[in-house]
Amino acid sequence: MLKPNTLILTSALLATAFLLVACGGQDRQVIQNKGSDTLVNVAQAWAEAYQKIDPKTVVAVSGGGSGTGIAALINGTVDIANSSRAMKDKEVKLAKDRGHDPIRHVVGYDALAVYLHPNNPLDEISIPQLAEIYGDGGSYSKWTDLGVEVPGCKNQEIVVISRQNNSGTYAYFRKVILGVDDFRLGTRDLHGSKDVAELVEKTPCAIGYSGLAYVTDHLKVACVAQQTGGECTSPTVTTASNGSYPIARPLFMYTSGEPEGYVGEYLSWIKSNEGQCIIVNKGYAPASEVSC
Repeated sequence: MLKPNTLILTSALLATAFLLVACGGQDRQVIQNKGSDTLVNVAQAWAEAYQKIDPKTVVAVSGGGSGTGIAALINGTVDIANSSRAMKDKEVKLAKDRGHDPIRHVVGYDALAVYLHPNNPLDEISIPQLAEIYGDGGSYSKWTDLGVEVPGCKNQEIVVISRQNNSGTYAYFRKVILGVDDFRLGTRDLHGSKDVAELVEKTPCAIGYSGLAYVTDHLKVACVAQQTGGECTSPTVTTASNGSYPIARPLFMYTSGEPEGYVGEYLSWIKSNEGQCIIVNKGYAPASEVSC
């Protein structure tokens, strides 16, 4: 069975090929857009909506993680790289060494939610507690360490779910929660945000993290406090936008140099009221104030 990101890539490429053949390939331009799994669904929605606005421009979208998109930008194989983290200094240097000047565009904001199974009685959690669960050498291995018992969770052992290390979500979570420390051994590192949500939904012992847009009615989302015992904040579009949620982050699109021509027009539309209303409808906070 093809994975969701593979299906998105395949359908996008097939759609691109069909349009080029059916409508005169010489009159069309293709924008290659790759990267963050957090952004892949909204990027596909943007591409589909823009096709109706400018039928001569086809946007081919694929995921694979922020690191994959950034690597493609460095190698010069994409027009736009999606990323849920900022490029590292060494990545910027490598891109410039290869003749590319990465320009960062903020296209929205996300609240990185902490997922729990619906049976879990825990309502809130703090940054230090998350560090004790996820960090190498952390002292929390059972739900009873946090003062709760989870129905259906054998021995109350916490199943720690993370993302793969090429993910911008992984990198941002590590920076905010663990600082310079490593993740504990034994975490289950999954490829996509959807995979994290589905596994937590099916696993009473589990805890996971990923974008707010992947929260379903079958998940519980924890309220997060900066310090243990402090006031907690729930992840919402509003708390992501105003920065009050402790694990809120900007979402980026990178181009090589200032975008011009049809790539520039596409990015300008993404940042417009119409484009920003699409990201709001997908569960993210807009990059600027909008009226939808």
